[in-house]
Amino acid sequence: MAPDATTHLALDLTRDAVRLTEDLVNIESVSGDEQRIADAVQAALSALPHLEVQRFGHTVVARTHQGHAERVVVAGHIDTVPLNDNLPARRDETRLHGLGACDMKGGVAVALRIAATMPVTNRDLTFLFYECEEVEAERNGLQVLSQTHPELLEADFAILMEPSDGVVEAGCQGTLRADVTTRGVRAHSARSWTGVNAIHGAADVLARLNAYQPRRPVIDGLEYHEGLNAVFVSGGVAGNVLPDVCTVSVNYRFAPDRSEEEAFAHVREVFDGFELRLSDSAPSAMPGLSVPAAAAFVEAVGGRVNPKFGWTDVARFSGLGIPAVNFGPGDPHLAHKQDEFVPLEQITTVEAQLRTWLGGDA
Repeated sequence: MAPDATTHLALDLTRDAVRLTEDLVNIESVSGDEQRIADAVQAALSALPHLEVQRFGHTVVARTHQGHAERVVVAGHIDTVPLNDNLPARRDETRLHGLGACDMKGGVAVALRIAATMPVTNRDLTFLFYECEEVEAERNGLQVLSQTHPELLEADFAILMEPSDGVVEAGCQGTLRADVTTRGVRAHSARSWTGVNAIHGAADVLARLNAYQPRRPVIDGLEYHEGLNAVFVSGGVAGNVLPDVCTVSVNYRFAPDRSEEEAFAHVREVFDGFELRLSDSAPSAMPGLSVPAAAAFVEAVGGRVNPKFGWTDVARFSGLGIPAVNFGPGDPHLAHKQDEFVPLEQITTVEAQLRTWLGGDA
């Protein structure tokens, strides 16, 4: 544990967003160990009379009730990937370094500042600070909440504070993994002609992957870029035995205009004639930029929109019929890296843009 990983258990939400980000980074919160940060977030928000605060496990929900016709969810996960010698936080003139600085405590700090310092807004708000985003889906706090208390997620629009370089990233591509298996007959390698080598049989699987031309569909004016790639190859029995089984695991990243069923059907088509098993799948999310709330948000934060190539929890909101975008400080390419950081300017700019959109002063 970092020397001062527990020194900021009392969060002061009146501090500027940069210093608040640093405070959050210094609360170690690897997935499954979010109690301390959830306690700090709950305590800080519960002191605010304009918020109704509830807690479910280590997920904290805070809601305003101003009687507006429109409700917006602002969500961010409070967990991080495991430590990699990158705590405590350190700051220079332009960047804040440390575990979770980019993914996504900078975004969480902005959301906490908005929750604390904007008691009056032009839309009602639901703030979600949830656990276990970085691990398996059944532990994801947002997923659990959607199953146990779906009424708390009801909204017209959602903003996921994922790192997006301070630019709106709309929708997200779906992802699935499938195992393509070839089978042979075991034999002693000294008499290989008496058997069938399953690894050699996988040559056509790899050839099809090498020849594959991914789609680049344009959806709501955004060009997505699919990909189909081998991510694991397993096979072999011993150094002198022809293997009778070889499995190539492939990962398909599919654009938002395809459902999970359509995506798997496409993979089956690519590997027609091979034994195929679906091992994992997560849906895509349409950009939804034609929805009035989404269009107004995009205009308010500069009008620039990029497609989201990776998978994020916007897909969960999309599955609930809620249009959602990714919008937060930090370069998503730095997520999970040992040297991840968040630019200080992006933290302050994202906060200012959200404040303006919600009817406050920048």
